[in-house]
Amino acid sequence: MSNFEQFHFDFYQSNYAIDDQEEGYNSYGSNENIRGSRNSRTGEQPPASAFAPSEMLLSSQSYTGQILQPTNSPNTLSHLSYSDEFDEEPPLLEELGINFEHIWQKTLTVLNPMKPADGSIMNETDLTGPMVFCLALGATLLLAGKVHFGYVYGMSAIGCLAMHALLNLMSVPGVSHGCVASVLGYCLLPMVILSSSAVVFSLQGTLGTLLALSIIGWCSWSASKIFTSALAMEGQQLLIAYPCALLYGLFALLTVF
Repeated sequence: MSNFEQFHFDFYQSNYAIDDQEEGYNSYGSNENIRGSRNSRTGEQPPASAFAPSEMLLSSQSYTGQILQPTNSPNTLSHLSYSDEFDEEPPLLEELGINFEHIWQKTLTVLNPMKPADGSIMNETDLTGPMVFCLALGATLLLAGKVHFGYVYGMSAIGCLAMHALLNLMSVPGVSHGCVASVLGYCLLPMVILSSSAVVFSLQGTLGTLLALSIIGWCSWSASKIFTSALAMEGQQLLIAYPCALLYGLFALLTVF
């Protein structure tokens, strides 16, 4: 039994004392006080100017302008200048080179071979009228039962290149491809009249031959008159009219046969 009592005494014996318990309680209370003070500090709201930058505070204090009267800035000035430039832009037709007044004057010059041509107007690279007249020639040939759109545009392109090379050899200032195509295209208008008459009656006869020859002379004379006035080639109208007659003769053959 002595051994059992000694084991019981050793099992329940420890170094724990009441003083240690009171000291631990006091330390736990101090920790709680520290946490409470920290929580109270974090719970306090900072002043409104704590997170505001100094530049904002200075600008708000020194602002003297009015709300409904903003001052002009470079962006507004650039916007106003851009709108002024947009208002001063030319119309779309003028930018595309389409001038109906010049088209009408060129058409009247072609229809009246005896009217003197204005070189300043005829020297323009206007292709609106030539495209319309080429389409009209192909459409009238189609009404006559002849599908020759490819021949019309093919001979027009080859004829423009040949006349461009010839005129550059004969004239001192030279000429552009657009000017040659414009003049030859406008002078194709009498050939449209011949193809329109082919819709009504047949041109394979004496009357049709005489009409075709007169139309060829009309086109070639108008084209040579415009070239001489635009390129200052006085005294060379007959030399220019001959190759023009050869070119318009091909269109006449398409129309008659």
